[in-house]
Amino acid sequence: MLKLFCGYDSREAIGYQVFCNSVIARSSVPVAFTALNSQGQKVGTNSFTVSRFLVPYLCGFQGFAVFADASDMICLTDIAEIAKEFNNMNTPVKVVKHDYKTKNPNKYIGTDMEAKNTDYWRKNWASLMVINCDHILWRKFTPDFVSKLKPIDLLQFKLFHPDDIHELPKEWNCLVDEGQDPTDAKILHWTAGVPAFEHYKLAKCADKWRKEMRSACYPSRT
Repeated sequence: MLKLFCGYDSREAIGYQVFCNSVIARSSVPVAFTALNSQGQKVGTNSFTVSRFLVPYLCGFQGFAVFADASDMICLTDIAEIAKEFNNMNTPVKVVKHDYKTKNPNKYIGTDMEAKNTDYWRKNWASLMVINCDHILWRKFTPDFVSKLKPIDLLQFKLFHPDDIHELPKEWNCLVDEGQDPTDAKILHWTAGVPAFEHYKLAKCADKWRKEMRSACYPSRT
């Protein structure tokens, strides 16, 4: 069974449901979904900014898991494919190593949660993570330890040596609204706002998101 931890924010609840449906519709293996919200506090622009780094703790520091921002993503492939990344994995984490400057200086435009979308080192690396929960480096990442760290230090993997962070193929986290090529994308990611929001209804590949939404709400008859 593949353990998939998904960022959940009530303000993007429909995006969460659409993402999960997009995974289930294509998966050839059982998937255990765990919604991650906050630790009773909100930091960053999402309530799961910090809690994603507790995935190994929640897994008892055993096995492998995947974290995805989820609520502003859809999956276009069999999620079982990402389990191949577990093979011979001896590092704590694998991510898509984005190197870009944002085209969207603000996020969530037109909503009551509009916020600045600032650039920072290793931006969006932590939005999709393949995690080796057994790795000794994660043992320090307990709720108490994580609560004392700055969210930006977590998002930038400042507690990790560069050799600890291996690279995923870029197709696993395509930042479609930042101009990345979606041709072979396995996961599409709208970083500034899910196409359910009025301002982003014409975002690149928004038609694919709406197709997934219709599939979740109005499944076709067989």
